[in-house]
Amino acid sequence: MIIEVAITAAAAAVVLYARELHHRRLLRESEMEIQGLKTRFDQELFRARQERDRLLDALGDPFMLVNSSGRIRFANAAAHELFGKRELLDRPVREAFIDPRLTDSLLHCLESGEAIQSRIVLPQQSSPRGDAETRGINAWIIDAARLPSADGTQTITRVVIRDITAEHQTEQIRKDFVANASHELRTPMAIINGYLENLLDDGMLEEPDTARHFLSIMRKHSQRISRIVEDMLVISRLESGEANSLKIEPFKLQSCVNDIHERLESVISNNDATIKLSIPEDGPVIHGDRFYWTQVLFNLVENALKQNPHPGLNVEIGYSDNGDSHCVWVADNGIGIPSADLAHIFRRFYRVEKHHSQREIKGTGLGLSIVKRAIEAHGGTITVTSVPGRETKFLITVPKDLQIVHSLAS
Repeated sequence: MIIEVAITAAAAAVVLYARELHHRRLLRESEMEIQGLKTRFDQELFRARQERDRLLDALGDPFMLVNSSGRIRFANAAAHELFGKRELLDRPVREAFIDPRLTDSLLHCLESGEAIQSRIVLPQQSSPRGDAETRGINAWIIDAARLPSADGTQTITRVVIRDITAEHQTEQIRKDFVANASHELRTPMAIINGYLENLLDDGMLEEPDTARHFLSIMRKHSQRISRIVEDMLVISRLESGEANSLKIEPFKLQSCVNDIHERLESVISNNDATIKLSIPEDGPVIHGDRFYWTQVLFNLVENALKQNPHPGLNVEIGYSDNGDSHCVWVADNGIGIPSADLAHIFRRFYRVEKHHSQREIKGTGLGLSIVKRAIEAHGGTITVTSVPGRETKFLITVPKDLQIVHSLAS
């Protein structure tokens, strides 16, 4: 009996031990399976983060994720590029942005949870680009919104920074253009209206000499209005895309210069000026739009004559072959351009004429701007140097390669 009990107990122990072994084996298998799942989960999470980073790095705009305490938790490649590749991760946004105007609206979003989209205009020294900023006034949009929280504990705010400097500058140019054009047209219109009122007064038409004087003044100012409108149409066409239809064809530079000389012959004679041509006798052939080339050279020569009305002015129109490009210049020995004005003379409506008489009819202020835009439309560049009283020289360089010309004009 005792033996049977012992055998039964031993059998039970064996069964329990076997069960324990089986349980341990199952536990080890479960642990291995859990570890395998965890490893796969970590790998999937790592790949997901890599994919997220890859997609966000592909964004052209700087993108950042900021936690509730205002620290940057993620920044894409564009953000690092914007901030000069400075370390951004785990830094407060106030340290990342130089100017507080960029952070004020963002901090309001962090505190209130309200989505914001702020337009910020900054001077060059306050740009987030730091020393890399060379565009002067720069403009940005700070677009921030709180993201839904998965666990309800940690809030994350996404921030997108858009550079709208080009749009801002274009908008400002349009505003300035309208304001300046209105101002330039208002003056001659007011003069014409004033003289018309005088002519309509009783008895004024019975004084032919006075009436003729009034009419001559009105004619000058009406011609000024026509010139302003014509110049505005030309520059508008150059900047609106219509310049893409430039008529590219070969023409002789000499024939273009001859036309300009004929148009300005009376001014040259009245100013007792001299036009010198430094152009090869056979005349270089240029591929381009002859109309715009005529506008360019006419404006440069006319500008030299108007800015130097004193007798004895010498104006030189020259050409040299620079291998793969044409070089054309217009130089004069007049009073020159002050160094402070050189950087601005190609701006629309900008003038350097403090020496002029108040009785003179002003130019439109668009001539040099038209020159620059027309040369750029041909794929070229124009520069100016001036030594007052000695030489002022406008140097034009345009490529001979038709592929370059057509790529900009087709």
